Amino acid sequence: MQDLIKKAGQVKLLVMDVDGILSNGQIIYDANGIETKAFSVQDGVGVKSLARYGVLTAIITGRSSAMVDKRTKEMGVHYVVQGRDDKLIALNELLSMLDPALNITAADCAYMGDDLPDIKAMQTVGFAATVPNAHAEVISRSDMVTTRAGGTGAVREICDLILKGHGHYQDFIADYTLDEVNNQGESP
Repeated sequence: MQDLIKKAGQVKLLVMDVDGILSNGQIIYDANGIETKAFSVQDGVGVKSLARYGVLTAIITGRSSAMVDKRTKEMGVHYVVQGRDDKLIALNELLSMLDPALNITAADCAYMGDDLPDIKAMQTVGFAATVPNAHAEVISRSDMVTTRAGGTGAVREICDLILKGHGHYQDFIADYTLDEVNNQGESP
């Protein structure tokens, strides 16, 4: 686990797929043909926590959806790329659009994906993560498999790990508890 925490400490940008990562991967249509998705509130808290400590976030998804726009705005996701089937090309384009002063390369990124279109992007970044119900080929190429499935707090697990790697996790938790924190940022 310490190796994963160390690796997560290098992350400057977390890139996430939507279907199967931020949502459970199901596409549900109502009687009027309107698509709906469910998102985890815990993931939203995690994404917001990264922004608080200077870690950027991005979405790269193959589908386009107004509800993804709405949810990413609520969570404060910095960059949203929708309707892109080739995730590696989209990732490279995103990185090329970033302010050079940020000094972010693919090696400074974490990528969370769950299916075959995510693999090339995951193989390019410094930290690749997935969910337990991901395609077997994705799991075999991931640094970490979360304990939670997509849409049920999996992104939060990665956000917490990144905070631990950056040394901010205890400070973040202290905002929500009455626990005392000592000078090293650890609970007694």
